[in-house]
Amino acid sequence: MPLIFDIKRFALNDGPGIRTTLFLKGCPLRCVWCHNPEGQHAEAQKLYTKSKCIGCKTCVDICPQGALQLTPDGIRPTANACILCGACTDACPTTALKMSGRAWEMDGLMAVVEKERKVMEDSGGGVTLCGGEPLMHVDYTLQLLDELGRRGFHRAVDTTLHTSEDVIRRVAQRCELFLVDLKHMDTALHRRYTGVGNERILNGLRLVATLGIPYWVRIPLIEGVNADEQNISASARFLASLSTPPEVVNLLIYHDIGKGKHEKLGTTYNPNGIPMSPPSEAVQQRSLELLVAHGLKVRIGG
Repeated sequence: MPLIFDIKRFALNDGPGIRTTLFLKGCPLRCVWCHNPEGQHAEAQKLYTKSKCIGCKTCVDICPQGALQLTPDGIRPTANACILCGACTDACPTTALKMSGRAWEMDGLMAVVEKERKVMEDSGGGVTLCGGEPLMHVDYTLQLLDELGRRGFHRAVDTTLHTSEDVIRRVAQRCELFLVDLKHMDTALHRRYTGVGNERILNGLRLVATLGIPYWVRIPLIEGVNADEQNISASARFLASLSTPPEVVNLLIYHDIGKGKHEKLGTTYNPNGIPMSPPSEAVQQRSLELLVAHGLKVRIGG
């Protein structure tokens, strides 16, 4: 069963109204700026927050594999293989060690979602499936969407569209909104920054524009990556050329929150040192104006 690594209640930037967002593990992209690196791999992972660790060695003593040791730099793995049994995270008194990724039975997951039904309904919100990439787990995603639909929730899917046309069509029949990321118009640069080309994504957007389903496009605006005038102009021309343009284009300003998460995972943020920074207000305004000039509705932020 696919794993969920986070449930965000009272989400304000994942579609209309106040929402509950379910984050599924696993993604075909490896964006260098990814703010959810714990969502990239489909398997469970262990997070370690050094600032919470009190050096009590409870995790070291309880580990059945002897896979942990206390060092001057905090808890570190030994040469023995961790089997991700969760014994150490269950025993940690300060939650310095936590597991990322949990399998949920449908009834239990829906019980969590139902807690916020009134606030979602009153605000015109609903439930958003995010990740990672929910379309990597199409059968499970369809089960979730069917159950949410049966319960009357507005359903949004936040996706890269890096998948087959068949999957896109099947998911579109079961949700009310797509949130689609558009990272870069140049496929070579898209591959450099995300690990994959953009051909399937652009074709997916062309398809979504014909399906009669509302969709929003989200552009992560990053100085040094895609905030240049050439790329934004190309993005504007492409989006305006679609048979049905997006309802709105969100310009999402770059932040490096993923850096701290990589530290908890024991991995490296932006290992190749690609220069990245938030765009200036002037660049944000220029980007907005370029998109608006092509007849697109644009918002800065979610």
